[in-house]
This record gives sequence, C-alpha cells and structure tokens, in this order.
Amino acid sequence: MKLSVPKEASEGERRVALVPEVAKKLVADGVDVVLEPGAGVSSHLPDALYEEAGASVSEGQGLSGDVVAKVAPPSPEEIGRMQQGTVLIGFLAPLTAPDTAKSLAEAGVTAFAMEAIPRISRAQSMDALSSQATVAGYRAGLIAAQELGRFFPMLTTAAGTIRPAKVLVLGAGVAGLQAIATSRRLGAVVSAFDVRSAVEEQIASLGAKFVKLDIGLEDAEDAGGYARQLTDDEQQRQREALADVIGGMDGVISTAAVPGRRAPLLIIEDAVRQMKPGSVIVDLAAETGGNCELTEAGQTVVRHDVKIVGPTNLASSMPDHASQLYAKNVQALLALMVDEEGALKLDFDDDVIAGACITHDGLIVHLGARKAAGLQDKEA
Repeated sequence: MKLSVPKEASEGERRVALVPEVAKKLVADGVDVVLEPGAGVSSHLPDALYEEAGASVSEGQGLSGDVVAKVAPPSPEEIGRMQQGTVLIGFLAPLTAPDTAKSLAEAGVTAFAMEAIPRISRAQSMDALSSQATVAGYRAGLIAAQELGRFFPMLTTAAGTIRPAKVLVLGAGVAGLQAIATSRRLGAVVSAFDVRSAVEEQIASLGAKFVKLDIGLEDAEDAGGYARQLTDDEQQRQREALADVIGGMDGVISTAAVPGRRAPLLIIEDAVRQMKPGSVIVDLAAETGGNCELTEAGQTVVRHDVKIVGPTNLASSMPDHASQLYAKNVQALLALMVDEEGALKLDFDDDVIAGACITHDGLIVHLGARKAAGLQDKEA
C-alpha cells in the first residue's frame, strides 16, 4: 500500500499529517510512504528527516497514494487530483461542509473524517479532536495570561502583595480541562462551568472550583458524552446567571461547542460590560460563531474596556506537537485499515471504520453528512 502526504494548502495551516517517527514505523510495517517536498517544513520537519525514516519525498506525489493523509479539508483542486478509489483521511467537517462531501463522493474517493471517529474506548488513540483540543486549551491559557495586564499568580514583594487573577473556564471538555490545568499552573484562581454535572469531579481534580448555577438545569449531556443543545429558555437563564459570575473575573476562557451546530452563546454583552476594565476573554469557539456575542473570528477586539480574543485554528499555532499528536491518531486509524503484509483492507463491519466513513462508492454514507447535504435516505 502506498500512503502519500501532501503539503497543506489551507491558509495558516502549519501542521502535517505524518511525522518521521510515525513514518518510520509505517515503513517497517510494509507501507510505502511518500511525501510532497516541504510537507513538514512548517512543523520544523525537513525532508531529510523523512528520508532518514525510510519515506520518499517526490514532487507532485502528495495526493497519489492509495491512502492520502491530510490535516485540513481538501480544496476542490486537491480533490480533482485524487484518483477514483483513493482513501482519504483527514479533518473533513462533514456536518458543516456539505460541498466537500459531495465533491469527494463525485470523485469516487472513500473519505474518513477524523472528527467522525466514534467516541468509544477502543478508538481513544484515534481521537484527533481530543488531541488537537489539548493543544488549543493549553494555548488558550497562555493567551489569556499574555493578554491580561495583570499577573496570574499571587506575588509577595517588597512593594506589597499582588492577589492572583481570577479565571473562569466555560466548558470542561478536553480543551477546557487543559485550559484549567494551564491557568492553574500559571497561578490563577480558576473556576469552571459546564452544563454536564458529570465533569464536576474532573474540574475539582485540577484544583478548580465547579460553578453551579441555580437555573433548574440538572444535566445536559447527550449519549455521546457531549453537551446537548439547550432549549431557548434554558439558554437564556444560563446566560443571565453566568453574567453575574463573569463580572467578577479577570479572565474568561470559553470552549463550549456542540458538534455540527453554531457554538452556544454564553457571554452576553451585559456580562462583558460588568467585567473590570483590562479584563480578557479568549473565545475558542470563535470559528463556529463564538461563545461571546462580541467575538470576531480571527480578531482581537476591545469592547467595554475588555479585550476579546477570537483565535482560529489554534492547534496550528503549535505545529510541532500538534502534528506529532495528530500523526499518532492517523497511525492508530491506519492500523485498522492495513493488514499484516501492509496491504489496504477496509472492514466496514468495524464500528470505527463504518462510523468515520463519510463517502464510499460514489455515495455520501455518513448519516450526519447526508443530512447536512440535504439528502434523503435513498439519494446518492
């Protein structure tokens, strides 16, 4: 089997789908690995390291493999260069980018979306959403500390004692928990809120305080472990209660998201208005509409003397380790696709293979992707 890795073409994307360490293991397992020249340069991985690992580097071969491994969704031009029957692995945004799924189906590409991998125990090593959220949560804590015009930790000096900053993290998924841990390491007093009561113990284990809102909402966790979509009434009560909490914070890091939908609005303008001048909000949900109604994706703005940071593709800002983690996820998924002799073998009876597949045999086969594309059950 031939595995190829192109140089990412999306603007601002610095990650690469394969690192030399993983390439070496795949070559040892009988996989022919080829990369486009410069594929790993933005992750500080020169071509020579891949060649030392046993991979080949060749111009125009990044999309030529039986399997193509990418990070960002492919462009129409990239899809046009793939052969019918090619297997594609990458982030494909199946619930929000229906045109990509349609184009992949029309091209006869069998596509597997890393974000569609089922949330089951045996698939944890393939969970790229979690690995990249770890990077984003860490960076969010650093951004909050950097942008806040105050110390995070308590300092006792000859000039007096500085009280520690108060930081609130909204959402306690992987990114939120990492933001909590990072903010705590930097010395802040951290509180966290999540609509899922089950995460209270995880928040406490990191030394943060779980914020309980008296809004009559027991729990809001769906069967997949994500936060469910709240009703309009629940959302309004939640926003009003959070505004009072947010007003007493120096920094807020928001990470709340619902897969395939606009990010829930948690921070209303009145909450921002209540914060002390010079406070900061880091909104990790900026790409999907933002948790703060004043967030502007990809921008840092100041509203009511509060700095609001709306980073996009934050994992790409740490390409070295983000690529390392992502490549391990890809390697784990490939282990289900390649037999002992290094040949490609797709077993659609496998829950992971079936669950992550978006297009196959000219059809969009993923239920969520079909719905996003406006297709009925029997439509192609």
